[in-house]
Formats: sequence, structure tokens, C-alpha cells
Amino acid sequence: MAPRLKVFVTSDGLTDYVVAASSRAKALAAWGVRQDVFKEGAAHETDDPALVKAATSQPGEVLRKPAGTRDQLAKAPARAAKPRGPSKAQLKKIADLETRLADLDASHERAIGAIEAERAAFERKRRTLEERHAAQRQKLEAALRMARTALR
Repeated sequence: MAPRLKVFVTSDGLTDYVVAASSRAKALAAWGVRQDVFKEGAAHETDDPALVKAATSQPGEVLRKPAGTRDQLAKAPARAAKPRGPSKAQLKKIADLETRLADLDASHERAIGAIEAERAAFERKRRTLEERHAAQRQKLEAALRMARTALR
């Protein structure tokens, strides 16, 4: 058996909002209201035949009309859902990715530093070899010159 529908009305001062729902909680949800406007006296159940007929023909749909008038009810525009903040899982994923990115950058910098250190060591070895070669070459050239002068 379908739940008995009740018709609830609230107003923002300019517009009356009417909805047919099975409970006050469902009416609040349809209006997109989080506070209990029934408790505050800003909403109530109605038995107005015109409102009951219009609202029960479209259960769960919020209908509206200018406040305090007998104008025809019209379907209220859908409210855009408020964007929620990021979830804990999304924040954790971002933090993990930032950590991985920082680790990658640090690893890259260490590798570049190691290569630079190897390059500096290579250059020192190269200079040492060049100096040793130059010194040995000088000695051999001097010995060759002396041997050639001895032949003359």
C-alpha cells in the first residue's frame, strides 16, 4: 500500500512552495532545506483543496506560486546541488601523489648529482693523464733531440 500523501506549504516571503510528501522529513528534503522549518512555524500541513489537488497530482515535486495569492501553481525550478568539498580519499590521493612527485624529483636530483660527481672525477683523471703524457712526451722529445744531435 502506498504511503498516504500529505500536502505541506512553506514560504520565503515572496513565493509559497507546496509539496505532496509522505512525511515532514521528505517535504524538507524536497524543498532542499536542512533546518526544521516546521518547528520554527515557517511550514505547515495544509488541507486547502486547490493546493491538495495540484500537489497530489505531482507527488514529490515542489510547486510554487507568488506568496499570499490564489495564482496557479507552477513547477519550481530544480535547485542546483551545492558542490561538496573533497572527500578524505581524494585528499589522501592528492597527498600521496604529491609525495611520490617529491620523491621522484629528489631521486632525479641525486642521480644528476652522482653524474656530476663522476664527471668531475673523470675530468680530474683526464687532467692527470694529460699532464703525465705531456711530461713523458717532453722527456722523450728531449732524448730524441739529443740522439739526433749526437749523429751530426
